[in-house]
Amino acid sequence: MKLIASLLTTAVLAFSSVSAFSASEAAPKIAKPDLVKGEASYTAVCAACHNADGNSSIAINPKLAQQHPEYLIKQLEEFKSGKRSNPVMQGMVAGLTDGDMRNISHWLASKPGKLGFAKSKDTVALGERIYRGGLPDRQIAACAGCHSPNGAGIPAQYPRLAGQNADYIVQTMHDFRDGKRNNSIQMSGVTAKMNDKEIKAVADYIAGLR
Repeated sequence: MKLIASLLTTAVLAFSSVSAFSASEAAPKIAKPDLVKGEASYTAVCAACHNADGNSSIAINPKLAQQHPEYLIKQLEEFKSGKRSNPVMQGMVAGLTDGDMRNISHWLASKPGKLGFAKSKDTVALGERIYRGGLPDRQIAACAGCHSPNGAGIPAQYPRLAGQNADYIVQTMHDFRDGKRNNSIQMSGVTAKMNDKEIKAVADYIAGLR
């Protein structure tokens, strides 16, 4: 009996070792982002619309600097697959490899985002109220719950919003509300209950977040 038990133990240990080795061999190794290549690819493909440092001065285009790299990678992948519809961006990313997207995203994350500011004194209080506390009577969730009180977002899940171009935020929220952008169930649900004034107020408040 002792001999049988010993043989069984040896077999189990051997199988475990082989399984662990196989698993380690099968697991793909993700290369470390190459920021030099990321900058080169970004300059060639993205800089014309988003500025050399990722802080777009074109109001309708988003600032990308200091954004969470995982979020950027997800958006680029969804532009390429068509899950997120935008003819211009689909053309831009068509030639990018997974490695290119990773390098670009991590390079952008390394660049400091430029601060913005709210422009409308008439609506900033409404924007702050919705952003921080939502509108419970209409079941509109607070933006801060996902994007954090200071707009820093949550890495890999929710994007950084602080200082973002207000015009871009307005357009994006309209697109979610109108079904033109449908790659976030949460945002589609929230914006469906908001009117134009509320969207504009929130966008203006976000632009001034620190």
